[in-house]
Amino acid sequence: MVIKRFLNVVAGCRQMSVRMEKVSSYCKRGWKFFWQGDSFASWVVNIVVAFLLIYFVVYPVLGLVLGTSFPIVAVLSESMQHNLHDGAICGQTITDWKDSFNNYWDTCGYWYDSMGITKEQFRSFHFNDGFNKGDVIILWRADDVQVGDILIFQGGRPQPIILRVVKVWQEDGKTYYQTKGDHNLDSIKGALGEMKITSDRLLGKGVLHLPYFGWVKIVFVDLMALFGVQITR
Repeated sequence: MVIKRFLNVVAGCRQMSVRMEKVSSYCKRGWKFFWQGDSFASWVVNIVVAFLLIYFVVYPVLGLVLGTSFPIVAVLSESMQHNLHDGAICGQTITDWKDSFNNYWDTCGYWYDSMGITKEQFRSFHFNDGFNKGDVIILWRADDVQVGDILIFQGGRPQPIILRVVKVWQEDGKTYYQTKGDHNLDSIKGALGEMKITSDRLLGKGVLHLPYFGWVKIVFVDLMALFGVQITR
């Protein structure tokens, strides 16, 4: 009886060892697929995992630290670029363009001059060279917003708008803001545009710029849209 029990224990240990070897084999294959795989499926899995980690781990923690429900936003348009998009910038079509602050100001500066914003003042602004689609902006709570700050606010679409403050004023005891995209011809008009932004629409102001990191979200959102899943933040 004792020998039989012993043999059963040995057999059980062997079966467990076989199962552990299979689990280990699957884990090694999964690890290799995730980190070393160069297939399309591996690429998709990497994007999905990165997005989920940011969305469910990094995002909530940063939100608590930075005091905003939108601690990280991806730039989804060309509105803040200081270079050509479809051959144009600030509503002007240009054939010969070289990226520089002086060239940008020579082309777009007249609008800011009309708002009382000088070239020297603009040069002192945070993100004075703009930023590009696919970049990421880290936010801080929208306290003490000044002309030149990058303001993130709710517009008429699910995704927040990221533009530069060009005017701040008081009216009937309330503070209002006007913004404009550095690349755009003018401020967006309309009820949910950027001519008279109320404080309840503010989500935060930009404090840090990370190039290219936003493409993870853009690609993932576009990928999910193919399956009918709409991601709004």
